[in-house]
Amino acid sequence: MARRADPMALDGEAVMRPQNAAIWYAQDGFDPAAKGINGRRVAGESFLKGFLRHADVDEFVILPKMPEDVEPVRALAETLRPAVPLRAASMMRPTSIGPVNQVFYPSANFGAEAWRRAPYGTGAYALSGITHTTSTQAVMEGWLNLRVAPVAEWDAVICTSNAVQFSVRYQLDLSDTHLKRQLNATLRPRPLLPVILVGIHCDDFTPDPAAGKALRARLGAAEGDIIFTTIARLTPHEKFDPLPIYLAMRAAQKKLGPGQKLHVAFCGVFREDYSRRVFEEGARRLMPDVGFALLDGADAAERKAVLSGADVFMFLIDNIHETFGLAPIEGMAAGLPLLVSDWDGMKDTVTPDVGFRVTLRTLPGPHLAQEALRYQGGYDSYVQYCSLASAMTEIDMGELTARILDLAQNPGLRRKMGAAAQVRARSVYDWAQIIPQMKALWAEQEARRNAAEARSARYAADALPIAASPTGLFGSYPTAFAGFAEVRLVA
Repeated sequence: MARRADPMALDGEAVMRPQNAAIWYAQDGFDPAAKGINGRRVAGESFLKGFLRHADVDEFVILPKMPEDVEPVRALAETLRPAVPLRAASMMRPTSIGPVNQVFYPSANFGAEAWRRAPYGTGAYALSGITHTTSTQAVMEGWLNLRVAPVAEWDAVICTSNAVQFSVRYQLDLSDTHLKRQLNATLRPRPLLPVILVGIHCDDFTPDPAAGKALRARLGAAEGDIIFTTIARLTPHEKFDPLPIYLAMRAAQKKLGPGQKLHVAFCGVFREDYSRRVFEEGARRLMPDVGFALLDGADAAERKAVLSGADVFMFLIDNIHETFGLAPIEGMAAGLPLLVSDWDGMKDTVTPDVGFRVTLRTLPGPHLAQEALRYQGGYDSYVQYCSLASAMTEIDMGELTARILDLAQNPGLRRKMGAAAQVRARSVYDWAQIIPQMKALWAEQEARRNAAEARSARYAADALPIAASPTGLFGSYPTAFAGFAEVRLVA
């Protein structure tokens, strides 16, 4: 099935022609409208559209989890690239993706897909996954599973930030140490861990001046007033604690005086009423002199309006649930300056020319070991685990207040940063820039797979340790075995 990547000359060097990949598709990973809004699904939907728009391929291939998953993708492909055919392969015959020889899986934990490949040989095709949230128990245990599963050195896990790549390596180091100690194991090379950032469709975030003007009127923001906005799921447990924001806004408002008013507009969705009360009551009690509004983040028109009418995009995350920070890229594409925390992927995306990163401090390595065990053992929920880590994370309040004032008092600075942000978003983070990076990774994987063909391992289909044939696994249960040459079985 395998097709070798074709070398082509570039500046005198041989490189690999970018490759196609079959997209492992399940609605849960790509359809926030049907399954609920979260960062993983929003990013998955955005990637799928980006791939269909920008991938230079002869055909689109999907590996659908369910047969009914095919038609929505086919309809989208026909809308975005009608000239490129779409073909669905069967998960029961994964090598039917050929001549494509790469499967892109929308999560980091593709151990199950490595076992699906095993009967055909680990070199039958390459696998690539991608990180989203990495703090859940399932994902953390998944790194150990990846080291035990038949994952090859030509497979890859795309890390969406340098910070996430560090944490993935940290987790793999712990897994490898355990396997060497427990089993005296000689370990195979790890999958590739490239850093490729998440993309967006910049054209989707072009400001609408009329919508922005209407929003400012609705919020009561006069000329010269400054609106700081955040678009996110509004949960203090898994995104950010709003109370430090309220305290810093109140302090900044006092220094501004009565001639200019600050406004905070949170655009998002609440999972439960408790979070809504935290946001609403906190604003009422802690920053009564600052304008405050909650907007429906599930409404695309509201998201467009707030990106068009706000002056600053704010994303002050303090939570380990967050790994990249897609929303600030959207703010950049809308031409807004950024005020973010110096946290995870924003260390990569928010450069000094486009906004401010505010210092965060937390405890070093071993201090929350007990909290990790409480979560792993089922004593604490995931919400409690994230909250405990967040509670030990401090944002520099003096610095935050100063940066709010810098942005509020300097319209020229806001314009300069906003213009630079818009340029950076389009030149670095548009899917037109990201998809070629992914295809180049797939080409590298193909080259490695071909070079290591002799090291491919094939497993007997009836003897996979996680999916043994039940007639073998439970072979001690019956009185005897029936032989097809001797006994005719009639249903």
